[in-house]
Amino acid sequence: MNRPFAAPLLASLLACAFSGTLFAHSAVDPVPRGDEWWKKRHDSMNQQVVTLGEKAEVIFIGDSITQGWEGEGKDVWTRYYAPRNAVNLGIGGDRTQHVLWRLENGNLPDLKPKAAVVMIGTNNSNGEDNSVDQIADGVAAIVEKLRRTLPDTKVLLVGIFPRGENPNPQRGKVLQVNQVIQKLADQKTVFWIDFGSQFVDTAGRIPRDLMPDFLHLSPKAYQMWAEAIEPHLTQFLGASAATTPAAANGALTGKWTFSTPGPDGQPVSFPMELKQVGDTLTGRFSRGGDQWLTIENGKISGQEFSWTVKRDRPDGGSMTYQMKGKLEAGQLTGQTKTDFGGNEVTNPWTAKRD
Repeated sequence: MNRPFAAPLLASLLACAFSGTLFAHSAVDPVPRGDEWWKKRHDSMNQQVVTLGEKAEVIFIGDSITQGWEGEGKDVWTRYYAPRNAVNLGIGGDRTQHVLWRLENGNLPDLKPKAAVVMIGTNNSNGEDNSVDQIADGVAAIVEKLRRTLPDTKVLLVGIFPRGENPNPQRGKVLQVNQVIQKLADQKTVFWIDFGSQFVDTAGRIPRDLMPDFLHLSPKAYQMWAEAIEPHLTQFLGASAATTPAAANGALTGKWTFSTPGPDGQPVSFPMELKQVGDTLTGRFSRGGDQWLTIENGKISGQEFSWTVKRDRPDGGSMTYQMKGKLEAGQLTGQTKTDFGGNEVTNPWTAKRD
């Protein structure tokens, strides 16, 4: 099914979809699931919605990957989203049709969040269950439901994550869905972000340290998710975001592998350890063995940071490196400045979590 993407026509088609005249297929037919545990999970979420009400600033809508914020992602959730009274509306195994039913049956009343983070559709992609067009219709129906029910809420639509250790037809199907649903973003009320490529290495494989079963996320991957969407949430939440910026949540704390071009232009890498408390940053770089260089004057503002490092020279002098950078999609990127023989030398650098 080929569909034009002009906004007025899309809205018209969606209106028809809800009236039952178009797109009559499973992905847009709101239905509950019969599992008893699913019903209990749904009731529990509805109770949380009632309890938090208008205090909830952010809601997350999805399947098991979203529900996983309560499992492997719980520490990241505690730092980033618990202070924002976020609500997790994710249920394992859900498809677009199940989410549509939930949104019509208790997941949204009493809520007035500033942002809704939506990532759904991977379960619809199994086998021949739904086509690319049908999955896209289901996602579009969810976005339209949110726009009609929560008109003041900004919707952040997240590209469906890749799955499977190696490239496979299902990954291709997901990519095609993403190509379609990104057209739903108008950059006014609906925004698009796709960082799925961060979960795939240069050989096209998904590493186990990011997705142990090549579908569900590890704590490291949830951290990457949080860092990727934080700039959007900061924009949507405005002043309220200042109470829980990523910089205040220890996002940089941990062990990293630091890389920078060496004298011959080839990258050199060595261990780096960082500890973040509020807007203060401390840490050290390994020089091999038990030798370390100490990070001094470490400061953080939002996703950006800076520090200095001093290194003794064989001639008895020392060199001071002024370093600054930015945290983005789970990786640090930055620039180092130093004075060498009266000339200012600048080098780029990157760092990845161990």
